[in-house]
Amino acid sequence: MLVDFFFTLRRYQVGCTLRELLDLLQALKSHLVFADMQQFYYLARLCLVKDETRYDRFDRAFADYFEGVESIDLFGKDIPEEWLRKEIERQFSDEEKQQIKALGGLQKLMDTLKERLAEQQKRHQGGNKWVGTGGTSPFGAQGYNPEGVRIGQDGNRQFSAAKVWDKREFKDLAGDVELGTRNLKIALRKLRQFARSGAEQELDMSGTIEATANNAGLLDLKMLPERHNTVKVLMLFDVGGSMDGYIQSCEQLFSAVKSEFKHLEYFYFHNCVYDSVWRDNSRRRQQSLPVWELIHKYGKDYKLILVGDATMGPYEISYAGGSVEHWNEEPGAVWLQRLLDHFEHAVWLNPQPAQYWNYYHSIQLIEQLMQKRMFPLTVEGISQAIKTL
Repeated sequence: MLVDFFFTLRRYQVGCTLRELLDLLQALKSHLVFADMQQFYYLARLCLVKDETRYDRFDRAFADYFEGVESIDLFGKDIPEEWLRKEIERQFSDEEKQQIKALGGLQKLMDTLKERLAEQQKRHQGGNKWVGTGGTSPFGAQGYNPEGVRIGQDGNRQFSAAKVWDKREFKDLAGDVELGTRNLKIALRKLRQFARSGAEQELDMSGTIEATANNAGLLDLKMLPERHNTVKVLMLFDVGGSMDGYIQSCEQLFSAVKSEFKHLEYFYFHNCVYDSVWRDNSRRRQQSLPVWELIHKYGKDYKLILVGDATMGPYEISYAGGSVEHWNEEPGAVWLQRLLDHFEHAVWLNPQPAQYWNYYHSIQLIEQLMQKRMFPLTVEGISQAIKTL
């Protein structure tokens, strides 16, 4: 039962195992859902998907297996929402419906749709050929055709679609578009490394079973130190100036990191790291920490994450006295290199969209100093940075 569905999920690289499949079968055996496709979808996703970034893959595999829409997704083209916007709803008489002919079979439909997508360049409404709305074309929404492909329409109207190209709801979780605290946490969890330390707080199940068996069945509880995340993280945030436009993204990142890592230290700098950093922006003039002290205080086992748009005058990186706030005796590049020499595991997260990086000489300088370890502040970028760390 559901073996072919399981292999479809594996083909789409959802990452489920036989253990998850058995859990789903047990849930069905317990009648958690019955004769309801939507409820089965949510139950299957709950049991089979272990990582929310795989939701989109699960949606496509589910549609492939249960609705047979794999061939549509292989066209490699997303239909603009503008083409499917509902502006009118046309009513067709029985005489008009009788005059509209079907293309003649599923394969003919799919071949024709592929041709239309390759040729179409703009929105169409009320027509009989292109992907659009309110017409007699076999492809689109809010129209009529005795045998077509419904695209972008919420629910049935004529109950005549041979195929349904449904909108996938969790696409952003698998890419680099949506950025939020929840999926940032998912990306950051890949950096966690657990070890046992501290007081005995956790039940050792296997040890308890073995000890109880050796004790002629009399319960003999065994405990283990609780597992804690042993990764140590040091974060340096660029604040002020051009970074004001990325406050929300940095707040989301900081919130996610703070909840995921027990050993977290953080400080601020402006534009480029110089001879000091600070913890409190309102008291930065009175309470700053020399970078030399930062290097001596935190060991090489800390993972260093710098967050900034690296958008500044190149002289702020390359020249003594280049800082816009104070006279720095040594260039920012020297201080950044000292940090990188000490913290062997270091990355730079840049909230500036990656497609604009080549337009800023300062970003290229920082990227060169970081030895190409600069990544965009997106879910995908953070995942790549975590792999590097």
